[in-house]
Amino acid sequence: MKIGIIVGTRPEIIKMAPVIRECQKRNIPFFIIHSNQHYSKEMDSIFFEELHLPAPHYNLGVGSGLHGNQTGNFLIKMEPILLEEKPDVVLVQGDTNTVLAGALAASKLNIKVGHIEAGLRSYDRSMPEETNRIMTDHISEYLFAVGPNQEKILKGEGIANNKIHTVGNTVSDSLFQHLEISAQKSKILTHLNLTAGEYFLVTAHRASNVDVSSNLMELLHLLDEMHKNYTGTIVWPIHPRTQSKLKEFNIELPDYLQLIAPVGYLDFIQLQKHAKLILTDSGGIQEEACLLGIPSLTLRENTERPEAVEVGASELVGRDAVKAVKAAKQWLSRDDYSWENPFGDGHVAKYILDVIVKDLTKKDMEQ
Repeated sequence: MKIGIIVGTRPEIIKMAPVIRECQKRNIPFFIIHSNQHYSKEMDSIFFEELHLPAPHYNLGVGSGLHGNQTGNFLIKMEPILLEEKPDVVLVQGDTNTVLAGALAASKLNIKVGHIEAGLRSYDRSMPEETNRIMTDHISEYLFAVGPNQEKILKGEGIANNKIHTVGNTVSDSLFQHLEISAQKSKILTHLNLTAGEYFLVTAHRASNVDVSSNLMELLHLLDEMHKNYTGTIVWPIHPRTQSKLKEFNIELPDYLQLIAPVGYLDFIQLQKHAKLILTDSGGIQEEACLLGIPSLTLRENTERPEAVEVGASELVGRDAVKAVKAAKQWLSRDDYSWENPFGDGHVAKYILDVIVKDLTKKDMEQ
């Protein structure tokens, strides 16, 4: 048995880390292909080092670009690797162009595809990620759904029941495995002169928020209003994409925003864990905030992670400053809050490999 693991971005590395470790624990042969969709040290290689993961066996070096160009380049570079390695299964995680290209390359070579985080839907086809999710699900042999919402969606789209496995999300494994280590090792709060529980944390990188000048200005107006109502520090680890758009649109940011470069995973866990409130357009951070018990405002009109909203951990505010201030007021007026964790028990990678090993062993015995 051999497993191909394909990653391309920071969240994929973090969420695949438990799967890589589980392969190592079981002595299952595997190889890692990194598309380098995130191609700066701060956005990818630091995570392999911090999480003590083996370096990728293959770096494709594709970087950014238009969707068709980027996806096509991934396909061109992945195909010969898969032909040479001949894995039994290729695992992809999430909804990026890397994920779609990896699934397509494997599927066309009759290699089984396992999609981790299958069944997520925002029902917003203007998001390129939505197309990637749908297409990847429909060419996968193993669909690893987070929970009952995703299982229902997949069945509703006509995918066979025996392909769907509801396992939770590997984000729970990664977070629980690294929470204590990050508390011991990270000095980020001291380094940034932050007091636990007295700052807001912001992340924003989605095309819908930062690629259009007027939308980015709306987002900054929302932050202005938050600052007027809540005078604490607002920390913003700024994504390279957002940074380049601010420069392109010649937008100067106000002094109250504490801009920092992207940080490593251990530091970012601590930034989330000790924030008063998180404002984000990232799906993964909605999950992590929920698991850490920190309320979040989702800077989008929709989400493919409705569980965080359903359990009361997050609220959709889009770029609406009035909504955001109102939601923050409700959160901050409460002395305490808690919710049920809908994202997994920290053993999701084990369940995923149990499914694959059992299925491949059964097929071997039948042949």
